[in-house]
Amino acid sequence: MMQTVLVIGATGGLGGAVAQAFLAHGWRVRGLARHPPSVAQLRPAQAALAGVEWRVGDAMNEADVVMAAQGVDCIFHGANPPRYTRWRELALPMLAHSIEAARCSGARLIFPGNVYNFGPDAWPLVDEGSPQHPKTRKGAVRVEMEEMLQQAAQTHGVRSVVVRAGDFFGGHAPSSWFSTLMVKPNRPLRSVTFPGGADVGHAWAYLPDLALAIVRLAQVQSTLPAFDTFNFAGHWTPRGMEMPESIRRVSGNPSLPIKSVPWWLIYLASPWVPLLREIMEMRYLWQVPLRLDNRKLCSVIGEEPHTPLDEAVRQSLSELGCLPAASMFSNESSISSVSFKSRGL
Repeated sequence: MMQTVLVIGATGGLGGAVAQAFLAHGWRVRGLARHPPSVAQLRPAQAALAGVEWRVGDAMNEADVVMAAQGVDCIFHGANPPRYTRWRELALPMLAHSIEAARCSGARLIFPGNVYNFGPDAWPLVDEGSPQHPKTRKGAVRVEMEEMLQQAAQTHGVRSVVVRAGDFFGGHAPSSWFSTLMVKPNRPLRSVTFPGGADVGHAWAYLPDLALAIVRLAQVQSTLPAFDTFNFAGHWTPRGMEMPESIRRVSGNPSLPIKSVPWWLIYLASPWVPLLREIMEMRYLWQVPLRLDNRKLCSVIGEEPHTPLDEAVRQSLSELGCLPAASMFSNESSISSVSFKSRGL
């Protein structure tokens, strides 16, 4: 029988990639959105979303979420507070509504985790059992959200799984560092702005790869415990500078300027600009290496989906409108190819 997944946040970056991946693997996909897009509004890279069965509703309205989840096998919770702010005010109730929808429908809830949960006692290599003692407000909220899932499993039998990943990048990742800071969407590449240290390792997650891993977990979700957590390794760059260097290679301009973020200016402006204050809080993730151990994930789904870095960057920049059409393909590789990581690290 064809299985059905409800994607909350299907108009967003990861939610859109997850919806497309489920559709490509034969699932029925139901999307919840306040303003569902028409086919004419979809960008070429989002054409597959034309197959989504849309439900009008708001993730902040419990009744909307419960109604949309009726009869589904999985719920992907991709809702996230906009512009990096109001996390406690918005993130906690939205997740609570998805938990209630999972309880009422009996569906497995899939939650995308991140690395905000961890403090210095967990660095530099994080596995699923690493201590979660964050030093930031957003990190505390993320820990609380995962505790909500654990509690729901223990008290109400609500099944859920957390898939943890590093910084997102892709052609439609509207709130990522890659597309909001490092490059300027819909403009030719003139420079790259990099917020990290040249030799500080960083974890990246290419959205199509992460979405495919999520689909593979959903396909075996009946074999998982009521609550479980998996790490997605993605692209680990031991030298942080490897990402801007990849952008240089893909652009065909080896002398493309790489600029540093003026953190001192962000610090001075942060008391008056809420978004900058939130960004400043998370600066530490660019100052320390934090790598995700994916051996548990690989033991369940096999090799982790992994598009080579330059191909992933090329596709991302092309979809962001930063490269001329002729640059979408290189003589060395094809964007359509996807390789797989070896099992584990």
